[in-house]
Amino acid sequence: MEQVLHKSVLVLNRNWQAVQTCTARRAVHLLSIGHARVVQEEGEEKYETHDFESWLDYSQRAPQACMIHSVRIALRVPKIIVLSLYDKIPSKDVTFSRRNVFWRDQYTCQYCFQSFAESELNLDHVIPRQKGGKTSWENIVTSCVKCNSRKGNKLPHEANMHPRNKPVAPRWKPDFGIREQQQDEAWTTFLTPNRDRYGLAG
Repeated sequence: MEQVLHKSVLVLNRNWQAVQTCTARRAVHLLSIGHARVVQEEGEEKYETHDFESWLDYSQRAPQACMIHSVRIALRVPKIIVLSLYDKIPSKDVTFSRRNVFWRDQYTCQYCFQSFAESELNLDHVIPRQKGGKTSWENIVTSCVKCNSRKGNKLPHEANMHPRNKPVAPRWKPDFGIREQQQDEAWTTFLTPNRDRYGLAG
């Protein structure tokens, strides 16, 4: 049950623009208090929206293997919700953070080009701080522990270690920070939107 409640749900703003993801637990809470509607992602009523009562009814008519159960009801796990009130476009600047650097570099060491688990990665200043390097998108890359130790406080030409990709600030997009394996196929339309497919104005 807990695993089901932690499934990722895509969140759209009132203008049907992807803004973030949340857990299924959070999605059901927003649905139950009327702050969001579920977007149906399949069938003849694809892209119709449901409030809590109609989603409960749909869940009874079309149950699936993955359901949220309580003492009295069973709900389908939403895949997409649209917020009833929030219509802002998300900031186009990606917050500089350790995890977001890892996302940008796809969890790949920029020196040995190998992929690692987050616990095996460090941030490296391309130009060391002791030599005037800043802690910024343009001077920080992902490195494994071994490469980070080998480079130490040397400049790239001194260590003969140059990043695979020039570090730059990433452009925001709806799926930034969402690992590929976490994305549901139903989200594709909203992460790479083709407005004609679901009747939205340009």
